[in-house]
Amino acid sequence: MSASGVLARARSAGVMIATAESCTGGLIAAALTDIAGSSDVFERGFVTYTNSAKEEMLGVAPGTIGAHGAVSEPVAAEMAEGALARSKADLAVSVTGIAGPGGSEFKPEGRVCFGLAQTERAVFTETVEFGPLGRAGVRDAARDHALALLLKTLHTG
Repeated sequence: MSASGVLARARSAGVMIATAESCTGGLIAAALTDIAGSSDVFERGFVTYTNSAKEEMLGVAPGTIGAHGAVSEPVAAEMAEGALARSKADLAVSVTGIAGPGGSEFKPEGRVCFGLAQTERAVFTETVEFGPLGRAGVRDAARDHALALLLKTLHTG
């Protein structure tokens, strides 16, 4: 997925973007900011690897993490909403998942939950099972999927 396409579409739409990342550790923000001139549409990125970081930096409720676990659509939703609320962005994407190695019967390696929040719109969430691609493979797949979600959202408004 092309980060340059996301930036071009955001630029033409006048939309600022924020990211809230856990398992990707900043890969989405890095993909966007690797491109010169991205500062006109990339507002900020939050890397919230621990539960306490999700709570402190993004306002994810401890009860949400307790009830659903960090790798869940409710947490992804609150991460995206928190990034939107704590930035000047109009659109925020979040990622939380199991990059591996390992996982469990209930949350296997390769499960990644995504959230997308926009000003005055309902939050969109989804879970993708990338499978055991290895740590780097899952992280790269999650980055690419998040960029695709941003591009799709920017095209559909």
